[in-house]
Amino acid sequence: MKRLARLSAALLALCLGWAHAADGPTLTRVRDTGVIVIGYRPASLPFSYLDAQLRPTGYTVELCDRIVAAVRTRLQLPDIEVRRVEVASATRMPLVINGTLDLECGITTHTAERARNQAFSMTIFVAETRLMTRGGERVQGLADLRGLAVASTIGTTSIQHLAKVNEQKGLGIRILGGLDDPEGFQMLRSGRASAFLMDDVLLRSLLAQQGPGAEDYRISDQALTVEPYAIGLRKGDPQFKALVDEVLAGLYRSGEIHAIYRRWFEQPLPALGLNLKLPMSAAFRRVIAKPTDSPDPDKYR
Repeated sequence: MKRLARLSAALLALCLGWAHAADGPTLTRVRDTGVIVIGYRPASLPFSYLDAQLRPTGYTVELCDRIVAAVRTRLQLPDIEVRRVEVASATRMPLVINGTLDLECGITTHTAERARNQAFSMTIFVAETRLMTRGGERVQGLADLRGLAVASTIGTTSIQHLAKVNEQKGLGIRILGGLDDPEGFQMLRSGRASAFLMDDVLLRSLLAQQGPGAEDYRISDQALTVEPYAIGLRKGDPQFKALVDEVLAGLYRSGEIHAIYRRWFEQPLPALGLNLKLPMSAAFRRVIAKPTDSPDPDKYR
């Protein structure tokens, strides 16, 4: 009898081991610890910001909340704790790479270079980088800013593009880096920079917060780059990525993503009352119709 009991216990342990291996490292760790860790941005509305009670909220946060619900269902653990960690442009990716974060739920562009070190979900938004200037200045491209100071945000694809074009074309631009988007924008407001280069949706978000002063700024008609946003994931865990992508694909298939999009981009934002009045782009509509996790900007043009 004791031998049979030991054999049964060994078989159960073996089966549990197989089940855990099938879940991959992220889900296994979440099951073992009872905790899933999410990175958020404190002031990157409408994607990720703090509400009146200082709780993370926003478009990407809502998508991640749907993923957490799916994890709880998958593991049959309804009481999984959600631990939220504040991240910045410079810290978000290192915290994914070193395993601190299970989901990075902010505003991160999926690029082939970044994908060497971490994984990404399917695309959740498509932005374009543009230049913002003060007053009546009409600037369309970086060539119009030869010899001047241009601000962007440290750790972003925008500042990387700015540095690359500046060097390739010998524009002599003095690059100023803000620790976050509001700091970069402040360099333009104060006159330290002649322009601020950033994703168009984030520029519109900053202007929406200016109130009556928004008319003092111009956003270029010309887009410099295409930026497919995605949720950051740990590399080498296809099982967890498959779960994340299935949650997103389900929202796309059902059409529920349109209501979620309207809530954050076309209606007054919860706790703030600001309305970006930003209709869904044709590029993102194509993603919804045919989901992709491609980092290739040409796939979105």
